[in-house]
Amino acid sequence: MKFLKKYLKLFIGIAVLILFVVVFFFAMKSSDLENGNLKQWRAADVTRRMTAAQILSASDSDLDLLVKCVDKISEIPDSGDMAVRDAVALCYTGIQVNQNN
Repeated sequence: MKFLKKYLKLFIGIAVLILFVVVFFFAMKSSDLENGNLKQWRAADVTRRMTAAQILSASDSDLDLLVKCVDKISEIPDSGDMAVRDAVALCYTGIQVNQNN
């Protein structure tokens, strides 16, 4: 009987540890939109998009225009694998060039 209790406790301990690791992995994976791709951008709500654009551009100016630009890029076919960081950089550079002309 002691043999059974010993291995049952060991099995439960390992199962709880594995469950904790899996939950932690999924919680960390879905948290940041800045390092994600445009598939995640399309699935995110507007406040997360605005926050990500503000973080990546390090500016509060023209956030609406920046988010609209990245939305347009995300609508292009086969653009789902493009990084959000690259799309924001492209749009931000375009906005800066347009303002300087």
